[in-house]
Amino acid sequence: MGHPPRPPVRGLTAFIAENKEWLTVFRLPACPPDLNRVEGVWSLVKRSLENFTATGLDHLIRVTKRKPKKIQYCPCLLHGCLAETGLTIELP
Repeated sequence: MGHPPRPPVRGLTAFIAENKEWLTVFRLPACPPDLNRVEGVWSLVKRSLENFTATGLDHLIRVTKRKPKKIQYCPCLLHGCLAETGLTIELP
């Protein structure tokens, strides 16, 4: 037995127009670092891998896991990443 035919997919613009009474759409950039505190850390990791050449997938995985561990021992780097978001670290 076959499935019934699917209705045509409506475009996002049409959906927004039809539901504008209750729907609010906020268009955000793909990777907004000011809204995501992790983006600053990933930026540091990516920069440290710019001129890196892996000998294989295992090597790449090992190095990629090691970079964030090194960053956690440099509080000034983490504070810099948080400063971009407006968040702070408060110690107990």
